[in-house]
Amino acid sequence: MTNKSRPGLAITALSVGTALNPLNSSMIAVALVVLREDFALDVATVTWVITSFYLASAAGQPLMGRLADRFGPRRLFTFGMAVVAVTCAVAPFLPNFALVCVARALMAVGTATAYPSAVVMVSTLSREANISSTRPLGRIQMANTSAAAVGPVIGGVLVSLVGWQALFAINVPLSIAALLVVQRTAPPDVGRETGKLSVLVRDSDVPGILAFVGSLLLAMMALLNVVPAYRWWFLAAAVILAALFAWRELRFAPPFLDLRLLGRNRPLMLLYLGFAVFSAVYYFAFFGLPQLLQQAAGYDAGVVGVLMLPLAAASVFMTPVTVRLIERFGVRPVMVVGVVVLASASGALGLLTLSFWPPLVLVLTAFMGVPYGVVSTSSNQGLYVSARPEERGVAAGIFQTCRYLGAITATVLIGVLYGSGVNQPNWGLMVLVMLVLSAVVFVLAMAWRKPAE
Repeated sequence: MTNKSRPGLAITALSVGTALNPLNSSMIAVALVVLREDFALDVATVTWVITSFYLASAAGQPLMGRLADRFGPRRLFTFGMAVVAVTCAVAPFLPNFALVCVARALMAVGTATAYPSAVVMVSTLSREANISSTRPLGRIQMANTSAAAVGPVIGGVLVSLVGWQALFAINVPLSIAALLVVQRTAPPDVGRETGKLSVLVRDSDVPGILAFVGSLLLAMMALLNVVPAYRWWFLAAAVILAALFAWRELRFAPPFLDLRLLGRNRPLMLLYLGFAVFSAVYYFAFFGLPQLLQQAAGYDAGVVGVLMLPLAAASVFMTPVTVRLIERFGVRPVMVVGVVVLASASGALGLLTLSFWPPLVLVLTAFMGVPYGVVSTSSNQGLYVSARPEERGVAAGIFQTCRYLGAITATVLIGVLYGSGVNQPNWGLMVLVMLVLSAVVFVLAMAWRKPAE
């Protein structure tokens, strides 16, 4: 039975579950060297432990969101956490690297259930707690931000003390705790689909789901260039599958993704585009700056970690501040101001073409963390008010996929811009690209309007 006097516990447990995806996406970076040694791998092969997680997360988020909308967020969340617990309990004992990558993909699918489920449940939980939905969404966003920030630190400690196996094992108690608390304190799934399995499968648009997942996976594999000889074949196949997906969805009822409704929802489309481009700007700094500081400035990895820490700290600090600003001024003004700060922080990073003075780097990384907290949180709230209640799960899943698309786009462009060397002139070019992308985000943020009630 749900305890309606304890929605805060449910929000906390949902936040813990939501944190597992960004936590596992970031802390694995410190285990690559150990994995290479344990399984006798080359550099290219070991990166599949990251790629498998990214691909499964990006493709799984919208699918998990659709399932949350159809069958209930509490049911899906507990299922996802059970998948994580079982997978991570078995993974430390796997005998080869291929199975480790499979375990990472399963873990990604399990953790992908958390964010869409949390967004779907926010309405009921905030109503029971008699608070604005902005606050629980802010707590969920803070969990995302904090987990990604502390992931390398936690991962470093676990790998040094235990080994790469600990990166799986730590998920077991966290996922079980989140599962049990949500099961006991979250609202029951009411008004969701039930019935015979055969009927549910028939009405689930399985061909549409497969075409969507397949086209997204192929497109991302092309962007990541995971098999260089087939990059353009992957991209062509992705386009063909995407066209087949659109043709199917416009003719099937009920569709996996209602393209007509999505096309009519201008605020949601603007938000997706804005968040994807914003994520690209952020990950330019998150991925590109450490390389600059290590190779051009000559700082070792430990020093670079300290110099990047203000970025994460400022992001976490700004999340609750942004929640209060949204409650007072609304989503759009806060989002627009956040994007202006994003452009200012991006331009300020151009000072690194002149100097690598450590205090300057600390100030600049902290400055860059401010818009990440502001724009991420306001976009999260914008998603909530833009999507219809019955479609918030799939909308939240696509939102998370936009983050991955932005990150992958940034990774590809960094490779191009650093192609001739990781140096200050090339960093200057990267800053110019960040400014152009920030201008695009500004235009999209100005065009966004909260849908009429």
